[in-house]
Amino acid sequence: MLPKRRKKPAPVVRRAVAKPRSATKKPPTAMQIRYEQVTREMLARYGVRVRKWRSSMSGVAWQVTYQDGTVSKLIESPKPKGPMSAAIFLHEIGHHAIGFGTYKPRCLEEYYAWKFSIDMMHELGLNVTDRVHERMHDSLNYAISKAVRRGLKRLPEELAPYCQPRQRQSA
Repeated sequence: MLPKRRKKPAPVVRRAVAKPRSATKKPPTAMQIRYEQVTREMLARYGVRVRKWRSSMSGVAWQVTYQDGTVSKLIESPKPKGPMSAAIFLHEIGHHAIGFGTYKPRCLEEYYAWKFSIDMMHELGLNVTDRVHERMHDSLNYAISKAVRRGLKRLPEELAPYCQPRQRQSA
């Protein structure tokens, strides 16, 4: 006859004391508050609605015209939390501020949307980093390349500095 096996004792479950959420969340910094103010102000000023806050550093702006004639101005963009996300957000707002189809070719509209973004950041006292300027250059260089592939005949003067890819700094 075999000896009886002992039952394993039940594991001791220690429950963590749940902290109230407000206790773990840090109060917003002055710059976070500033970015929130800028976001609300720009959306209200230009009558734009955010369809979705993106987690990536890319954006898109468009408008929908309904049968009754009303127009919805929409964007998808990263929520402004730093210089780069603020620049992209303001770039998308810039498309609505300058108006779609105001500038032809499309790469020129991109230039003026970026110009709006940088100018607005300076006006609002937001930090414009070298990386933001690099992003603008890369974006415009890509827009020019796309326009050339699609048959661009004449490059607008404003875009001449962005014809060549930017010289990358070696680390």
